[in-house]
Amino acid sequence: MLREAFGFPAFRPYQEAVCRAVTAGEDALVVMPTGAGKSLCYQLPGLARAGTTLVISPLIALMEDQVEKLQTLGLAAERIHSGRQRADSREVCRAYLAGRLDYLFIAPERLAVPGFTEFLARRKPVLIAVDEAHCISHWGHDFRPDYRLLGERLPQLRPAPIIALTATATPLVQDDVAGQLGIPGARRFIHGFRRTNIAVEVVEMRPALRHEAVARILEPAARRPAIVYAPTRRKAEELGDELAATLPAATYHAGMAPAARDRVQAAFLAGELQVIVATIAFGMGVDKPDVRTVVHTGLPGTLEGYYQEIGRAGRDGEPSRAILLYSFADRRTHEYFHRKSYPDSLVLERLFRKLGPTPRPKAQLLRALAIDAETFDAALEKLWIHGGAQVDPAENVSRGADGWQEPYRAQSEHRLAQLAQITRFAETPECRMLHLVSHFGDREDSGQPCGICDVCDPAGCVAQERRPPTADETAVLERAVDRLRQRPDLTTGQLYQQCCPSGAPDRRTFERLLGGLVRAGLAEVREDSFHKGGREIHFRRASLSAAGYRSGPEELAAVRLEVPPAAAAKRKTRRRRTKRRPADEPALEAADPQLVDALKAWRLKEAHRRRIPAFRIMPDRTLLGIAAARPRSEAQLLAVKGMGPTLVKKYGRPLIDIVGRAD
Repeated sequence: MLREAFGFPAFRPYQEAVCRAVTAGEDALVVMPTGAGKSLCYQLPGLARAGTTLVISPLIALMEDQVEKLQTLGLAAERIHSGRQRADSREVCRAYLAGRLDYLFIAPERLAVPGFTEFLARRKPVLIAVDEAHCISHWGHDFRPDYRLLGERLPQLRPAPIIALTATATPLVQDDVAGQLGIPGARRFIHGFRRTNIAVEVVEMRPALRHEAVARILEPAARRPAIVYAPTRRKAEELGDELAATLPAATYHAGMAPAARDRVQAAFLAGELQVIVATIAFGMGVDKPDVRTVVHTGLPGTLEGYYQEIGRAGRDGEPSRAILLYSFADRRTHEYFHRKSYPDSLVLERLFRKLGPTPRPKAQLLRALAIDAETFDAALEKLWIHGGAQVDPAENVSRGADGWQEPYRAQSEHRLAQLAQITRFAETPECRMLHLVSHFGDREDSGQPCGICDVCDPAGCVAQERRPPTADETAVLERAVDRLRQRPDLTTGQLYQQCCPSGAPDRRTFERLLGGLVRAGLAEVREDSFHKGGREIHFRRASLSAAGYRSGPEELAAVRLEVPPAAAAKRKTRRRRTKRRPADEPALEAADPQLVDALKAWRLKEAHRRRIPAFRIMPDRTLLGIAAARPRSEAQLLAVKGMGPTLVKKYGRPLIDIVGRAD
């Protein structure tokens, strides 16, 4: 069947074991990196079980891509999602009931439509595949409340086995996914996270110097094609414009018109463009095997997201490089946005106390609390997600269940813990690939250092220079080696206190010196942790290697330390950048009240149809932005703050029509 139906001569690593287990009717949790062939793990068993496989997928683009590929193979695959005409969806439903489909793809929110799950149960699927399964977990890096419906609805479609698939799930997320889907006994296949051909390099660098560094890194043709990830749309545009002056480069982000994004992506896939400067909007479903370099110009928010993005390099198996440029300021930026997304629990408590059994309008509550609208909206959404508030489609709010406090605190702390994880990854001088593999709990990894990252092979670095230590630095290195000979396995904090009792050099400088010992093969640093007060506290331990115990002045003199990038003002070759002035945003106060009312009426109708609070369709601030900008096209609608490709694809036409009627 593998050859006849799918045209593959043999299985990829680990695929056969998954396919046999699922075909036999076992539930399965599959965690394998992007490009490892997870799709076959449900496609082949579904065909072998002779019936319709129900595939739940959160991304319309990926859904369309999978359906097209299956149809090309001559298999009967269809999809139902918000981007399709109702008549087409009704025809798909008829085909499903008639048993004419091999695969039916749906979005998770479809299960919230009244009667839809009961419709599926009239002819139960032979297999249920949940793609991007980490979205169901509060602990996942891409949690989506709509996915929580699966735990309630899927039992009606049993006894079909369930296979949950994801490329990014830590052991904590794996346990939560299995519990939420009701498959605690599922067989787990956690494999393939080591990428032997990707050399990971991490460089601490001030933001002002990163653009020039990217241009220098990508100048040699052998390091292209390349994907450069920027933290914001504005920074992506600035860097894209700079690189385009000397390289075949372009920008890609969610604020561009769909046609423009498609042109850029097609040109990159065809080889006409060699560099894409993008936000994280780029990459999902893009399979370009010969990407040689992936550069991040800022610290990502999670280690899971970072791993997924660097996994777009070297899919052809050829040597490739992933380079992360970061500084401590990046973490501060993430912490700022975390505070906006997760208001202080006292704010949620105040809101909770204002609620009672009788629903109250949201606007009335906002006035009663006397806080800014953005904080209020974030607090209400989080209170609703965690069950402390009930919100009807018209945004009338009543009290929910008590007990929301602990889940909210835990999720907020988990988001900060994810930020701490990626920070430790950047700062810890240990094999980068081994750190990533350990993070995902790969059960069959060798546990050996990769030999090619910046820690294992400093001489192979392309984004940083090395220098010998100064006399003062050598003295600190000598004290560190001496202390570790006397007391092996000190924590790095203890080692710093014993080597630098005066506080000079500072702790961060000392950590860099310790990293030099690690890269020279004289010391080892490993992660450790303990639990206190219900929290896991992470720290690092240092010890000497066998070579470190034998080392003397000659070996310490051979240690090489990072050369910090020169100050921007001293760079003679630095190109002058023209600062881009952001496009003027119309003042929200200029929004036509009648148009705002019309937009809110549409939103209320849509919320009633989907049986969710209106703010889950679109927040007030976005509606005000639309009313102020009065967009006449999808491109203009994308320029409104809060509008992205998914919302435009789903709601663009009715929104533009409402604006047109108001004019």
